[in-house]
Amino acid sequence: MLRKVRILLASLFFVAITLLFLDFTGVLHLYLGWLAKVQMLPAVLSLNVAVVLFFVVVTLLFGRTYCSVVCPFGVMQDVFIWLGGKWKKNRFHYTKGWPWLRWTMLAVFVLLMVFGVNGIAILIAPYSAYGRIATNLFQPLYMWINNLCAYFAERAGSYAFYEVDVWVKSGVTLAVAAVTFVVVGFVSFRWGRVWCNSVCPVGTVLGFLSKFAMFRPVIDTGKCNGCKKCAKNCKAMCIDPETHTIDMSRCVACMDCLENCHQKAITLQRGKAVVKNEEVDASRRKFVVTTAAVGAALAVEAQEKKVDGGLAALVDKQLPERNVPLKPFGAKSLKNFSSRCTGCQLCVSECPQHVLRPSKKLITLLQPEMAFDKGYCSPDCTRCSEVCPAGAIKKIDAAEKSAISIGHAVTVASNCLLAQGVECNACSRHCPAAAISLVSDASTGHQRVVVNESRCIGCGACEYYCPVRPFSAIYVEGREVHTNV
Repeated sequence: MLRKVRILLASLFFVAITLLFLDFTGVLHLYLGWLAKVQMLPAVLSLNVAVVLFFVVVTLLFGRTYCSVVCPFGVMQDVFIWLGGKWKKNRFHYTKGWPWLRWTMLAVFVLLMVFGVNGIAILIAPYSAYGRIATNLFQPLYMWINNLCAYFAERAGSYAFYEVDVWVKSGVTLAVAAVTFVVVGFVSFRWGRVWCNSVCPVGTVLGFLSKFAMFRPVIDTGKCNGCKKCAKNCKAMCIDPETHTIDMSRCVACMDCLENCHQKAITLQRGKAVVKNEEVDASRRKFVVTTAAVGAALAVEAQEKKVDGGLAALVDKQLPERNVPLKPFGAKSLKNFSSRCTGCQLCVSECPQHVLRPSKKLITLLQPEMAFDKGYCSPDCTRCSEVCPAGAIKKIDAAEKSAISIGHAVTVASNCLLAQGVECNACSRHCPAAAISLVSDASTGHQRVVVNESRCIGCGACEYYCPVRPFSAIYVEGREVHTNV
């Protein structure tokens, strides 16, 4: 019964948090956004003491239920483990594990975070890893299915669906997500929860706390017939059938052993590691667990050819080289953002203007930056600040956003159409902050663009709407520390 409850709760949590990453409508985060905020690493980085203490207490009571129910990366591994069980049954066996490896990985992870190299550290963070997989592999497939539904709905006279652009936001992030999916999937398929018990920093910390869990699976040696079925089906490979002990630091509280033991020799109870000829009180089995189940898919790039008026093909814009990268409104500063961001890609997935992209730089690898080739950051949109679970983007409203400057526009006169005698006012006309104006230049006889940096908020409307290709005649340079206008 405990195993069935665990699977049900895990499935509900997993499906819900997957839908949160797949959603492109901007609606589901209003109802499911809390699922990202109860993940362990975002809770720690956002200093969400209540969530951290809750899981510490739950772990001290029942063991690593977080890993088995709440962590989507762990549940995804369980799906691969289940598929492996269809391939070969009774394939596991007890191992002593590699404690030196897991503590080394934790130490490296902490040092990277302390020294600000979060882009590398988050490669092994479980929630972040799953976020990248869901955003870069699952979401494109989900959007293609939506577009297919829109195609048939339109021909049936219905507008229940609408088409959306499907495109690769970052080749690097796509590659990282694909490699993670394949490697972790293969490891889980063959060797169970080895990743969780050897690499995952969250699993190492919770594993240490789990050693002191009050309620734990216990083997009754009086009932055990030595069949070793529990050890052969333990995906954490932590049950030693010779000594009738369970390594609680690696046990993920999946409750599979309770159901697999037909002798009912393993039960959940308080305290003791081994029971000898002792009847177990059934009332002690009451145990509530929590998290999510999975689905796997793979996606590639899909793009439509864009034409001007249906006649001439447009040249895609190329992004400028910014001396200072642009971070979202509410990030406060580059330092604050990079120290808190988990690179989970939730804000990238939710951005309706397709402005946020994963960084390719080593230090900030996979953390989002802003680009304006697909759109600009609308002053009335604050969705990224609403969904960020780690506090890297402070929650702000539209009024607060319009008073923040994340960068300032810079002109490239040699590219500007005005310098060529062509009339154009795209940048000044679309600037929501009225920071751009056109003035006459007596030396050339043409108008030129002038930017009032004290008014510019860095939204990127000028860069996006500039008709010059491939490089805009105006672009936005970021600020290391965001200011008020």
